[in-house]
Amino acid sequence: MKRFQVIFMLGLMTVCTAQYVTAQNLKFGYINKDELLKAMPEYDSASVKLEKFRGELVNQLGVMQGELNKKSQAYNTEYKNLPEALRKTREEEIKTLDSRIQFFQVKATQLINEKNNELIQPVVAKAEKAIKDVAKEQGFTLVFDAGVLYYNDDRKSINMLPLIKAKLGLK
Repeated sequence: MKRFQVIFMLGLMTVCTAQYVTAQNLKFGYINKDELLKAMPEYDSASVKLEKFRGELVNQLGVMQGELNKKSQAYNTEYKNLPEALRKTREEEIKTLDSRIQFFQVKATQLINEKNNELIQPVVAKAEKAIKDVAKEQGFTLVFDAGVLYYNDDRKSINMLPLIKAKLGLK
């Protein structure tokens, strides 16, 4: 008898919970954050600055790599005619330059990441704040990123991009 009462209570709780959930007005939204970012003018200018900075580092790396190639070719050409002491000196120069290039590659990656945080992250933070603000204002329960959304029923969820663009004053 107790078993029957426990099963009955669990069933009753399940029914009540299901009715409560369906009685609530759940509102779902989705946004393609990448599309929103691309629509923001400050994202474009930050991207251009970041790409220019990256290009400068790549050019500098190219100069260093060209110098290494020139020294390596000269060494390979003159190798047989060089005295032992000069040969070792040139080998050491090439190794040192190669090490500098490797260090520069690591440092350049760090600098690009820092520049990205400086330029792009504030724009991303602004977009995310706008998404949260619109979600609260419009009463959304959940908001999904459409960049990874595999299925969407437009009758049960709303594309928030136009709402957020309006909030940010974008076209």
